[in-house]
Parts: sequence; C-alpha cells; structure tokens
Amino acid sequence: MSTIFSKIVSGEIPAYKVAESNDYLAFLDVNPLTQGHVLVIPKKETDYIFDIHDDEYMGMWVFAKIVAQGIQRVFPCRKVGVAVVGLEVAHAHIHLIPLNQVDDMNFARPKLSLSSEEMISIAERIREAISRVTSTSNS
Repeated sequence: MSTIFSKIVSGEIPAYKVAESNDYLAFLDVNPLTQGHVLVIPKKETDYIFDIHDDEYMGMWVFAKIVAQGIQRVFPCRKVGVAVVGLEVAHAHIHLIPLNQVDDMNFARPKLSLSSEEMISIAERIREAISRVTSTSNS
C-alpha cells in the first residue's frame, strides 16, 4: 500500500517541495516544529531507513546535506538538527530542523500552524538557497 510520501512523489498529493533529484525528494513538513522544518525521503518506498541499499542510503545523506545547507542560509541557526524516527509514516525519512536550542527538536511540542502563503514563501526561499549552494559547489 502506498504511503502518503509515495503519493507526494507520484503527484497525487501536493507538497511544498524544496529539492528533488531522480532518487530523492525534500519538502516542508506540514506540521513543522520550526519554520524551515524539511523532510527528506527516498522516492523508492522503503519503510525502515536501515533497509535502504548502501549506495542509496549514502546518496540520501548527501542530498540531505545539500538541503540542510540551503535551510541554514534561509534560517540562520546554530545548527540544522537531524532526526530519524520513522514511526509516524512507513516510508523512510529524515527530519531537518533549524536549531537554536535543544528544545527546537522536541517532537512533543505543539507544532506550528503556518499559512499556505508562508509555506510557499519558505519553500521558495529554501529552493533558491539550495540552487546557490549547488552552483557554488560546482564552481
């Protein structure tokens, strides 16, 4: 059965995409802990992150690193935190969360409620920052 993330990959469900490659997709979490909270997924549906083939697993982390660099350019923060929980959706995913304090990554905290306009703006700003990151690294 397709997960909600597989439906996002196929276009059945819309998402605020920030980066995409042939194998991976990054999009805003619709229930973010902080502004700029992004999910990174493999397009190939795999429930458990440690079941992903080694090359795909490493590729996902390189992709996540590029996305994190874009997030940090848009949301100045001490670090971009990383979490892999994997219980809420049966599709491997990495949470990238701008952090200024440890509590910014507390999943028990109330989630932010952002308007569609705010989400569109955040996604656009992160996409632009990622394009600057990738063009700088290709120079």
